[in-house]
Order: sequence, then C-alpha cells, then structure tokens
Amino acid sequence: MLRLIIGIAAGYVLGTKAGRARYEQISAATRAVAGSPVTRKLVLVGRQRLSDRLSTRAPLEPMVPLDERTTVLVPQDQLRR
Repeated sequence: MLRLIIGIAAGYVLGTKAGRARYEQISAATRAVAGSPVTRKLVLVGRQRLSDRLSTRAPLEPMVPLDERTTVLVPQDQLRR
C-alpha cells in the first residue's frame, strides 16, 4: 500500500513539474523497464533467493537412488553418514 502511495505521489509531482509530455516519456520508460524479460528474471531470482534465506525447512540431501528415475531426499540434519 505504501509503494502505491509513493508511486502516485511521485507521478503527480513529476507530471506537474515537467509537464504532460515529460510525464508520458517517463511513464513509457518505466513500462519498458518493468516489462523487460531481464527485469522479470532479476525479480524472480531475487524472490527465490529471499525465499531460500527465509525458509525454515532444512536443505535436502539426496540419498542412494532407488532406481534410475527415483531419488529419496532427506533433510541434512537427519542424514546418516
């Protein structure tokens, strides 16, 4: 909610100070950056890294495969070595 308010306020200020043409230019550039595949990939990677750091589940380690298509995973702290 706070980001929305900040975005609206910034858009209003930029639009009134720079005029409509400059506002449209800034808006188009923002849409281009937000819609870029590179930006989407960076956001996805960032979210995944954050999720991994905040996860309370233990990392999993593979055990001996049961067959060529099946591997059992167990938490690291429960793995007998």
